[in-house]
Amino acid sequence: MMDLLTNLGLGFAVALTLKNIGLCLIGCMVGTLVGILPGVGPIATISMLLPITFGLDPVGALIMLAGIYYGAQYGGSTTAILVNIPGEATAVVTTLDGHQMAKQGRAGIALGIAAIGSFIAGTVATLTIAALAKPLTGLALVFGPAEYFSLMVMGLVFAVVLAHGSIVKAIAMILTGILLSTVGIDIETGESRMTLGFDFLYDGIDFAVLAMGVFGIAEILRNLDNVETRDIVRQTIGRLLPGLAEMRQSAAPIARGTLIGSILGILPGNGAVLAPFAAYSLEKKLAKEPGRFGKGAIEGVAGPESANNAGAQTSFIPLLTLGIPPNAVMALMVGAMTIHGIVPGPLVMTNSPDLFWGMIASMWIGNLMLLIINLPMIGVWVRLLKVPYQLMFPAILMFCCIGIFSINAEPVQVLMIAVFGFVGYLISKLGFEPAPLLLGFVLGRLMEENFRRALLMSRGDMMTFVESPISATLLVIAVLLLVVSLLPNLRRSRDEVFTE
Repeated sequence: MMDLLTNLGLGFAVALTLKNIGLCLIGCMVGTLVGILPGVGPIATISMLLPITFGLDPVGALIMLAGIYYGAQYGGSTTAILVNIPGEATAVVTTLDGHQMAKQGRAGIALGIAAIGSFIAGTVATLTIAALAKPLTGLALVFGPAEYFSLMVMGLVFAVVLAHGSIVKAIAMILTGILLSTVGIDIETGESRMTLGFDFLYDGIDFAVLAMGVFGIAEILRNLDNVETRDIVRQTIGRLLPGLAEMRQSAAPIARGTLIGSILGILPGNGAVLAPFAAYSLEKKLAKEPGRFGKGAIEGVAGPESANNAGAQTSFIPLLTLGIPPNAVMALMVGAMTIHGIVPGPLVMTNSPDLFWGMIASMWIGNLMLLIINLPMIGVWVRLLKVPYQLMFPAILMFCCIGIFSINAEPVQVLMIAVFGFVGYLISKLGFEPAPLLLGFVLGRLMEENFRRALLMSRGDMMTFVESPISATLLVIAVLLLVVSLLPNLRRSRDEVFTE
């Protein structure tokens, strides 16, 4: 306990410097903005802002990017409640009861309970990260190359099982991502691989180029393709602070949502996105009057919003302790850490304790900032919601091009984001999900590195992956998950759950 308090003290000393407070505030404000504006999202935004972080120190850069991620969870609820359009995928459930509350003149209460629930969940999740960090890091130090390879295989299988839509399409996306990660010069042999004779591919495909193309540019094309109608609530917002009766109604859903979100957020393969859906289903099943849900039940806002924020923050646990990104946003964080010369994994805590604990402390500060700045600024966000997307996309497109050109000053990379943008748009139209592609790309390099290292240590003996009990257990779990998910009955049930 004393070690934990000492480490948290170090974290707050780092996070409470004027520069890091400023960067945390910028991250939270930008995150709220992208959560409010439908069709931007944290993945595209972090992809676009990666080049800007080059001029920052690693701690400040990661604090700002983390702020964008959990800030977007707050912002997504605002647009879901006021406009009935989820600004973020995780805010889809909030539209069901949040918008109905707004239509009944209770928009302020819905926004207030969403903010309070998110703050409580964020605080609990931050403490969970701090408590689990040291034990998990100690466990990770036992892992060798074979164990890491098997862990990544299991993570990718989770990504397949939890991906929305067809399992076969999710597998195809992951394999494509792994294939793209092999482009460039082989580190060991010096031979070029899959470069097609192009000199600019000798260094491989830049992570920022792929992410910005598949998410940033493709998102612009998707939004221009889908012209949305915005049903902005005309009633007054009303009081923002819930009363005692409303707090009593929301207390248990907030607690349950926090628990569900904290657990699902740790799961690899975007478990954090499923957290609000699971919380909503649970609240509806436990309710004495399930018919109230979908008609303005405050529990339908409190539970999912708490699960949403808890899941967003606990998804940092596998990233910070094991170096494994559980979802596409965490894959971007791996990219940001790599850009700054930090190797994600268990050694981050011992080699860069200021980065590790500073980032954890900044999460609580960021959640407090979001609570303070979001509620008074509701009027500003409502005005922003009236801006047509056709006026926003040229600025977003220009920002993408300037950002990607500033990395290496290579015009060909601007053309590459256009190509990847078109590919990202095309695959989404064909029903493929792009998030597993990015996970496969990030983990592909790490998997190859650990796979080859394990074989070198065992002198080419493939049995090394099953001789280790940890590695064998992880591989068995991965195979069982994949087999079970492919069974016809379970596939049908899985599709019904996602449809609902």
